[in-house]
Amino acid sequence: QVQLMESGGGLVQAGGSLRLFCSVSGSFASIDDMGWYRQVPGKPRDLIATITRHGETNYADSVKGRFTITRVNADDTTELQMDNLKPEDTAVYLCHAEVWRSRHSTSTRNYWGQGTQVTVSS
Repeated sequence: QVQLMESGGGLVQAGGSLRLFCSVSGSFASIDDMGWYRQVPGKPRDLIATITRHGETNYADSVKGRFTITRVNADDTTELQMDNLKPEDTAVYLCHAEVWRSRHSTSTRNYWGQGTQVTVSS
């Protein structure tokens, strides 16, 4: 079983910073892309940032220049540094990973964490 665990959410004032952390555990061969999404009740889940195994990153326009995604392949972890936070960044942030369960797998499987709440006050 593969599990993703996030931490680092909380309450912060506008203009402040938070750092989210996600670790992948369980039995698997390797991880392709990792990423962070966020969701507000009643709205679709939005892509925030992704990072490939080789360190190539992609960001939503709304967070470019404010958020930074990193990963440590050896530790199967990814982090999201969020700076200059705005009230509209308030959401549940979820970690995502594309996982190869074994070297015999023909495709990756998508796994999600439970999410961590980020609240930005004005």
